[in-house]
Amino acid sequence: MSAGKTPSFEQSHVPLPDDDALDIADYLKSESEVENDIHEEAGKGQGFLALTMGAIGVVYGDIGTSPIYAFREALHATGGSPGRPEVLGILSLLIWTIFLIVTVKYVFVLLRADNRGEGGILALYTLVRLAIGRRSLPILVLAIAGAALFAGDAIITPAISVLSAVEGAKLVVPAVESYVVPATICILFGIFMVQRHGTASVALLFGPVTAVWFLTLLVLGLAHISDNPSVLASINPYWAVAFLIEHSGVAFVVLGAVFLAVTGGEALYADLGHFGRKPIVMAWFALVLPALVINYLGQGAMVLSQPDSLENVFFNMASPGFLPFFVVLATIATVIASQAVISGAFSMARGAVQLGFLPRLVIRHTASDQSGQIYIGTVNWFLLAGVVWLVVAFGSSSALASAYGIAVTGTMLLTTTLGILYFVRSGKLSASMAILAAAPIALIELTFLASNLTKFTDGGYVPVMVAALLGFLMWVWWRGTQAMLARVHALAVPLSGFIPAMTRKSSVHKIPGTAFFLTPDADTVPSALLHNLKHNRVLHEQTVILTVETLRVPYATAEERVTITPLGGPFVQLILRFGFMETPNISRAMAHVRRAGLKFDVMASTFFLGRRRPVPTGSGIELILDRIFANLSRVAADPSEYYHLPRDRVVELGERIAI
Repeated sequence: MSAGKTPSFEQSHVPLPDDDALDIADYLKSESEVENDIHEEAGKGQGFLALTMGAIGVVYGDIGTSPIYAFREALHATGGSPGRPEVLGILSLLIWTIFLIVTVKYVFVLLRADNRGEGGILALYTLVRLAIGRRSLPILVLAIAGAALFAGDAIITPAISVLSAVEGAKLVVPAVESYVVPATICILFGIFMVQRHGTASVALLFGPVTAVWFLTLLVLGLAHISDNPSVLASINPYWAVAFLIEHSGVAFVVLGAVFLAVTGGEALYADLGHFGRKPIVMAWFALVLPALVINYLGQGAMVLSQPDSLENVFFNMASPGFLPFFVVLATIATVIASQAVISGAFSMARGAVQLGFLPRLVIRHTASDQSGQIYIGTVNWFLLAGVVWLVVAFGSSSALASAYGIAVTGTMLLTTTLGILYFVRSGKLSASMAILAAAPIALIELTFLASNLTKFTDGGYVPVMVAALLGFLMWVWWRGTQAMLARVHALAVPLSGFIPAMTRKSSVHKIPGTAFFLTPDADTVPSALLHNLKHNRVLHEQTVILTVETLRVPYATAEERVTITPLGGPFVQLILRFGFMETPNISRAMAHVRRAGLKFDVMASTFFLGRRRPVPTGSGIELILDRIFANLSRVAADPSEYYHLPRDRVVELGERIAI
């Protein structure tokens, strides 16, 4: 990495449009601001208690709303009037599912499998990819499938969470029953409409409000356990096993409803980079786990003592005077749960773009001091359309519950599979030990997946349909991108021969200033440079060949960000590196370039982009896939906007590439 003194710049007094002024301002960041562009470890500069409170609000928002409907749906699945064995059996299944899936798998194991502090299925995929040391098609398919299933989950979670909370209003004002769906849609519209403004300010309330929610669950559960203390016996797994044996005919269906209790468990791992392992673990054991278990026990005791409360057992736990406040609190909690999964969808989409699974998307940062606060309009409106369709099509949380489990169980099973591969290929465990340790969890998740698949025609097709469509498009994009790169590389001129030829003898005219030519291949001459030489017959006095690389880690360090290599004559090679969870902001990264020693005048610099248009030339199924890829490339974000280049200093040169 080159080093040198940061040069001083002569700034032009020519007025710029507002957006361009912001781009130039990124260029001119002071030394003290440069490090703000580098991701810091989770929790640096924040207190442990603050991080724990934040984890309660963001990480556990989804799983915290599961008591609204999970126990109720599991009891309904028995198909009759549940007695003591049924209630204890279902409670035991709920408690042990939470313990095995969330506590053992995520809290004890996967939170330790981090990629520079980052978690989630894409981070786990890159860990496996690095451990293997080469590209693996099966691993790639697993990653694409996991990301696609997450999209299905992201559509269903806001719909079922908000719908179930609004339904509780019927107990306060029975007349509102006919307005449940319109009210739900209005709330959802409000949630998605404010996304573009960011959630940095309201996010400060997520933790305290969700903490109040969990404390309320805890208090209500404790208050009703005394209705029938015998429910404490359900902690013994005997009741779970006995229920599965005695009710083998409906057990499979009941398991699908039981799994609703751990929806949102994937957030523990996905949000690892935001809060760190210790705050997430502390929040789980200190508040979330006790509140969930005790509330389920309280619901079970209430059903045994008041069988007529079964229809809406969760909201019936509140006294008539407390019920209006409880309904409002539940609605707020479901909004927070929805926000958490929406933010997760934005982060997942950004990672997928950087890893080459999706076309470039316009990514806006909504908070200057938080890299995770982003907004992607395409993803936002896609989610809103899907959520509204689900609410209108299904009409109730009970009907929608049938559609919920497949996406979650599928994602969790894929995470388990990738986790086994990582621990084996990284040498942390032998293959036999890893399989032996993970087999019980994998078997349970496989059973839950099979159970949820029985509800395919009742609504389970929704996440499968969404995941299949998105997974197909991701595969087509990845395949087309690889074919395009291979074609370009085959036709490209190697730098090793081009640079000596240009420095020894060249008839082109030298002009002052610096030109940055972007190219995905650092070893070949950018096509834009060749076109510029052919048509304009000029070469800038400093010609920088710029390559943007995506690392197999979430965030690049300061040392990894920039590499500068003189190539001879006016040519310099510049490589900028970003992690797959970062937005590639070239304007901002120029602060690092200046500090590394590359001297250039901001107002005399030009960026040249080679915009490639794929032209399908195959036949049969390959022609169809290539045409889909070509259409996807047309809706990709403008590269100058995606890379955050100063708009008045970009020159685009197009070319057609046959694939």
